[in-house]
Amino acid sequence: MVPDDPAEDEGSSVNAPWPLGPQRAREDEVYVFSLFIAGMSPRSRLAVDNMTKLCDRYLAGRYELQIIDIYQQPELAQGAQLVAAPTLIKKLPLPLRRFIGDLSDTDQLLLRLDIHRRP
Repeated sequence: MVPDDPAEDEGSSVNAPWPLGPQRAREDEVYVFSLFIAGMSPRSRLAVDNMTKLCDRYLAGRYELQIIDIYQQPELAQGAQLVAAPTLIKKLPLPLRRFIGDLSDTDQLLLRLDIHRRP
């Protein structure tokens, strides 16, 4: 018997306490996003509008959206290792995802964010 082996503990379970495969987001799970934009260019405005509409429609009350202008806060852009703007970073629920562009392809964005359409 190995004393540090958790399988040998009386209260241990055969089931692992962490998810072993991909998990779908729960209906009550909060989504956390950072949207990096470059000033108020037309593409930046479009990305902000598209993301705001998507969140309001599909994630009402279940999201946090931080909009970061890389001209106003360049240190945040550098820390996020951006290659282009606008860039959306989904921080939660995991896994972390990055999207570059104006976010106009709603169907593709919903699919890749694992957000389900509501009727």
